Amino acid sequence: MVIEQLISPIVPTLLPTDTGNRALFLMEENNLSQLPLISEDQYVTLVNENDVLDWDDPEKPLGKAEFHNFRPAVFASGHPYEALRLAHSQNLSIVPVVDNENKYLGAITRDELLRYITENAGLDSPGGIIVLEIDPRNYSLTEIARICENEDVFITSTQLHTNRATQKLEITIKTNQSNLDAIAASFERYKYTVKEVFGEHAHKDDIMDRYKSLMNYINM
Repeated sequence: MVIEQLISPIVPTLLPTDTGNRALFLMEENNLSQLPLISEDQYVTLVNENDVLDWDDPEKPLGKAEFHNFRPAVFASGHPYEALRLAHSQNLSIVPVVDNENKYLGAITRDELLRYITENAGLDSPGGIIVLEIDPRNYSLTEIARICENEDVFITSTQLHTNRATQKLEITIKTNQSNLDAIAASFERYKYTVKEVFGEHAHKDDIMDRYKSLMNYINM
């Protein structure tokens, strides 16, 4: 999938003749904190709600404003991860999409990006999640996959994160199994630190805690 396939048809655009007040109205109406300013199909700038609110003349056309220097955008032929990275780093509610001539093609909303992550990372499919911690030099996806296969566990997605405090690598594994007791034990045998398990195991622990509380109450 390329970025162009995620373009939303509902994101309005602004023209240089639109006033700051109209920009605020459209942002509120569409629950967005930014909107693209377009002139003759060319992407000019991404107008921020805060910039308009701080503007002394919101009744004037946006073409006369001075906040035209913010132009985050991605190319239509790029991968959606580029849009994800930009949306996160710039805290964007939309990500403008352009071609090689800076022609505005549309925008991707944060909701569309979240939907893409959910559908393509296996998050909407049944199964549990296990989080491992290891030294970065010991990381081997091949070994992790082999350990999972030995327990008849199928990996649907993985994510890597370096903990800056410990300099350890945290590996989040989404699986097709809800009961991860056996795979957690296997990873511990192979000297992995199992930080967290989200699945049937956690549910059983919760039930056990409630059972113990009930027994304590009955025995009072």
